[in-house]
Amino acid sequence: MPKVAVYNQEGSKVGELDLNDSIFGIEPNNHVLFEAIVMQQASLRQGTSKVKTRSEVRGGGRKPWRQKGTGRARQGSIRSPQWRGGGTVFGPVPRSYSYKLPKKVRRLAIKSALSAKALEESILVVEALAFDAPKTKEFAKVLKNLPVGKKALVVTDVPEDNVALSARNIPGVTVIDANSINVLDVVGHETLILTKAAVEKVEEVLG
Repeated sequence: MPKVAVYNQEGSKVGELDLNDSIFGIEPNNHVLFEAIVMQQASLRQGTSKVKTRSEVRGGGRKPWRQKGTGRARQGSIRSPQWRGGGTVFGPVPRSYSYKLPKKVRRLAIKSALSAKALEESILVVEALAFDAPKTKEFAKVLKNLPVGKKALVVTDVPEDNVALSARNIPGVTVIDANSINVLDVVGHETLILTKAAVEKVEEVLG
């Protein structure tokens, strides 16, 4: 059963926490992780690229020359794809690139991501994160007291406005709540910081 140190906001170690084996202690499935990351990245694509087809390009209403007798190839419009300034064939049009993986695959992916972080010893647990008001300086002090890398993902049990606003201007730091935890964010940050309540919530949902 993986164990992680528990810290307070001042950076002092106040104990240890046993993590759920079925969530933080499985063998990471790299293929499923890859599939989940590609799915999330595809869902983030804007899909706004657009080209004009021959029906949308301006002009070309008149037949360039008569059908027979000129010795040239027959043409119906100067806006056909083979003409300069003509329409594009099979070009991109606005579309959604998003798709879904089966629920069991998505759950295995997030468990694999969390287990990989546990294996790397890149998970920290803090007793609680609370600020009376949004204060970047205070949040930066908390991070300085903890053994974190340049990029850190902070997970709280509920949406914490003061915590999120305090971290907003710190480069490389992302704050989400436990319901929004996802593979792309977990894999994309060096350190995963969870509150004790967030760990309980994650284990409750994924256990």
